[in-house]
Amino acid sequence: MDSQDFLNFAFAAASGVLGWFAREMWTAVKELKADLSKLREEMPRSYVMKEDYRRDIYEIKEMLNKIFDRLDNKVDK
Repeated sequence: MDSQDFLNFAFAAASGVLGWFAREMWTAVKELKADLSKLREEMPRSYVMKEDYRRDIYEIKEMLNKIFDRLDNKVDK
């Protein structure tokens, strides 16, 4: 086995390993994209967006303020 055959074999082996690694990375990226897409669909069902939360809390505080004002008016009479 001369040096050219050895270099050809080493290059083929390295290319095979690199190809396998690239395929594994490609598969992992595709799975991550699918998982991320699924997570984007499920998150709004489980968690509340910050702006929605703030708006709802503001409405509740307004209702409570109206109730407290009415109670204060009742106490004053």
